[in-house]
Amino acid sequence: MHKMMVVEKERSIEERLLQLKNQNDDSECRITACVILSTFIAVCGSFSFGVSLGYTSGAEIGIMKDLDLSIAQFSAFASLSTLGAAIGALFSGKMAIILGRRKTMWVSDLLCIIGWFSIAFAKDVMWLNFGRISSGIGLGLISYVVPVYIAEISPKHVRGTFTFSNQLLQNSGLAMVYFSGNFLNWRILALLGALPCFIQVIGLFFVPESPRWLAKVGSDKELENSLLRLRGGNADISREASDIQVMTKMVENDSNSSFCDLFQRKYRYTLVVGIGLMLIQQFSGSSAVLSYASTILRKAGFSVTIGSTLLGLFMIPKAMIGVILVDKWGRRPLLLTSVSGMCITSMLIGVAFTLQKMQLLPELTPVFTFICVTLYIGTYAIGLGGLPWVIMSEIFPMNIKVTAGSIVTLVSWSSSSIVTYAFNFLLEWSTQGTFYVFGAVGGLALLFIWLLVPETKGLSLEEIQASLIREPDRINQS
Repeated sequence: MHKMMVVEKERSIEERLLQLKNQNDDSECRITACVILSTFIAVCGSFSFGVSLGYTSGAEIGIMKDLDLSIAQFSAFASLSTLGAAIGALFSGKMAIILGRRKTMWVSDLLCIIGWFSIAFAKDVMWLNFGRISSGIGLGLISYVVPVYIAEISPKHVRGTFTFSNQLLQNSGLAMVYFSGNFLNWRILALLGALPCFIQVIGLFFVPESPRWLAKVGSDKELENSLLRLRGGNADISREASDIQVMTKMVENDSNSSFCDLFQRKYRYTLVVGIGLMLIQQFSGSSAVLSYASTILRKAGFSVTIGSTLLGLFMIPKAMIGVILVDKWGRRPLLLTSVSGMCITSMLIGVAFTLQKMQLLPELTPVFTFICVTLYIGTYAIGLGGLPWVIMSEIFPMNIKVTAGSIVTLVSWSSSSIVTYAFNFLLEWSTQGTFYVFGAVGGLALLFIWLLVPETKGLSLEEIQASLIREPDRINQS
């Protein structure tokens, strides 16, 4: 009897998957002004994310001097953002499903604004740390809800490009900090970090809620209104609305969302992929290099002012490469290219510091280190910087997206906090050894991506979910 139910279930899912693949609805391929506006408003939070990520690089000297901080105190300050983000990650998924995507972004804006203002007007380390934690909690919410929201509103043929714009705006925030940190006071930089949050607070009044969240909570009328705004007033949204409702009910009926559901056989693979990509992203050294770029350049003997300015100018163009290629190359080729570049450049930075320690080629090693750091950040931005979040927003079905997304986001920020806090101490242990470790992680990452990470280019979220449900049933049946 059980086998017959499994076979029947598999047949219905396969039929639905075939229908999804064969259908060709032009309305789902339209890129409307509403989709562009909604994406822009969502990624305003990502700009603040980028400012926070690079803030310690641009503000390090000024903060340590004005508030008389030790290296340990400043390292703690830098890592508190990622610690706060880990706290935010714990509640991000649940808030996004209870409040909706838009209201969760409003909450994150409030926390970020409070945090940035606390930093900007801090008179001692207590207010500085409070602001860093508050903005960090907001960033933890942003890092989950923004890519999920964009993936749920975008047409499938450009979903990767629109979701990757999250990374583009992060890099814009980084560019602003690297460039402006040379001549703006650290308090002004903090106020600039709060500015996009104000823009998002206002903009969210004019964009629709995610249609997939509306289907999840059973608001069918609002679902249709949302799709009409996103696809155009004259579009035939009946088929897309039906697909969303059917797939949402299918995964809802399959199991109730709970922590134990994650360990069902059919979900283990997606959970391993999601967590694995986040661990790779952080332990390959990305947070450390972005947060302490000025420290690395200073240790290499390269001008921090010149280096930060050039990095700032380089940030946006190299992020554009990822936006252009993500829906042309696909997720896997871009990830493999990105991680290969990070692995090679990490090893070369280690070689440069080894030569510096041996006092060989002293006139070349500073420039060589700067070039390698630039290439490291560039290869990170075109793939590993944004694609783990893109893939995370795609692979989890609606019934486990809350729990799985929260866990994956928590893993990302927890590991980032560890790397960010430990980096200064690792540099004191061995500068070259630190980058050799990052390079070794990159080598293992290549193997992980090659063997496990799926390609999701060109598939709708419903097609991805149907295929993820179908494959475990075949395994269980056999």
